[in-house]
Amino acid sequence: MAVPVGFFALFFAYPVTAIVTRGLRPDGTWHLGGIGEVLGRPEIREVLWFTGWQAFASTVLTLLIALPGAYVFARLDFPGKQVLRAVVTVPFVLPTVVAGSAFLALLGRDGLLERTVGLRLDTTIWAILLAHVFFNYAVVVRTVGGLWAQLDPRQEEAARVLGASRFTAWRTVTLPALRPAVAGAALMVFLFTFTSFGVVQILGGPGYATLEVEVYRQTSQLFDLPAAAVLTLVQFVAVGLVLAVHAWTVRRRESGLQLVDPATTARRPRGAGQRALLAGVLATVAVLVVLPLGVLVARSFQDSEGAFTLAYYRALTSAEGGTFLVPPINAIGNSLLYALAATGIALVVGGLAAAALTRRAGRLVRGFDALLMLPLGVSAVTVGFGFLITLDEPPLDLRASWWLVPLAQALVGVPFVVRTMLPVLRSVDERLREAAAVLGASPLRAWREVDLPLVRRALLIAAGFAFAVSLGEFGATVFIARPDEPTLPVAVARLLGRAGELNYGQAMALSTLLMVVCAVSLLLLERLRTSSAGEF
Repeated sequence: MAVPVGFFALFFAYPVTAIVTRGLRPDGTWHLGGIGEVLGRPEIREVLWFTGWQAFASTVLTLLIALPGAYVFARLDFPGKQVLRAVVTVPFVLPTVVAGSAFLALLGRDGLLERTVGLRLDTTIWAILLAHVFFNYAVVVRTVGGLWAQLDPRQEEAARVLGASRFTAWRTVTLPALRPAVAGAALMVFLFTFTSFGVVQILGGPGYATLEVEVYRQTSQLFDLPAAAVLTLVQFVAVGLVLAVHAWTVRRRESGLQLVDPATTARRPRGAGQRALLAGVLATVAVLVVLPLGVLVARSFQDSEGAFTLAYYRALTSAEGGTFLVPPINAIGNSLLYALAATGIALVVGGLAAAALTRRAGRLVRGFDALLMLPLGVSAVTVGFGFLITLDEPPLDLRASWWLVPLAQALVGVPFVVRTMLPVLRSVDERLREAAAVLGASPLRAWREVDLPLVRRALLIAAGFAFAVSLGEFGATVFIARPDEPTLPVAVARLLGRAGELNYGQAMALSTLLMVVCAVSLLLLERLRTSSAGEF
């Protein structure tokens, strides 16, 4: 636990505490009375209520839509499965401003929906909820489906032989085994939607605001740092309560699972039911994932009159225009290097944390488990700003260091590594480790010979998640990325923030390249994952 605790204390707790302290103690004296004054404002209470219920509704809707997809990807084998798995992960790394604009083109004025059926959904809660499903579909599919693919289907088949119906066998055998993964996925979706920023700001209009949107407004528009500090504290407490409830309700149900080679559990669809389910999942992916991405791609090749053009892609190779010090195309290499470094950090920190949570029990460890999830529920704006004001003096003067960006991105990747690896690690039979020790294996060799072959697939899934979230991280990176080394999301946001058709077209072109880079990277990881599964 030493490395994860030290990492989070230095790069999360320290910057966030510094920001909150500066807001509540601007002149060296604590102004705690301002907390009640801020929370007493009617508009703030409305923000708090909306933030909570929309996150709950988004989580439930995402689970209802994505769990069938998790089953399809885990249990069914069909042509193009690996490519489709990479495609559904692409939305997860898109900058929220880009995805929000794509949904606005679909659901807003003169959008595809209005042109076809005469209906507009922008500035409604349905647009926000659907966009949240678009973002978080992959979280459920990959987290739950990753464990589902390794569950022995013969246990469910045995229940059916004993007289249970298909649904009863699933409810009494498979669901209890999946419950930790489902709970972990639901927790991550809730935290992401609880702190939703770009989607709500673009699709919700002035009528809707989450805590994250309000923190940004208080900081950048009203320059009210004390109010922003109070809202950050509220967000922190709310996320802490959610994590405490999660730790209390989810026990170690992973023990005793029988894991098998995932390559042996996926079969061709059999029967009308499975074929209908596969068709329904494919239709859902086409409407909720592929269609918005298709709008982005189409826009990158269209000028203001709708004619085909490659001018926006050619403009990416030039630094003219004053938006960047380097050609925007350089952001691709920067993003890949940052994401690879962040993935390495997240795997080390998250892997050690998951191992510690597996081997130890007690309230301290459960509290540590909840602590690891806090970066998903705390404002990324606060974390990025905190990096600037805290990591600027020796011995932690990192403001000019290349590693500052990967460190910030790894904070978001670690929770995904832990939540992906923990169910599998806890399912490893302790008797296997004991047998290895009896035969003379050291703890390190026992881990290498027993644990690693069993968790290799989960490790690669965790790497895919960490790489994806690092590639698309925006909230903290926008504060700390150097002007001559922008990432893809930062470059897209800068282009969208400048007026002009060329800047907007370049933003769409760069977003398309971001999707391609993500899809190719995840497809490579997917092939490594399946190769690893074949050696399992």
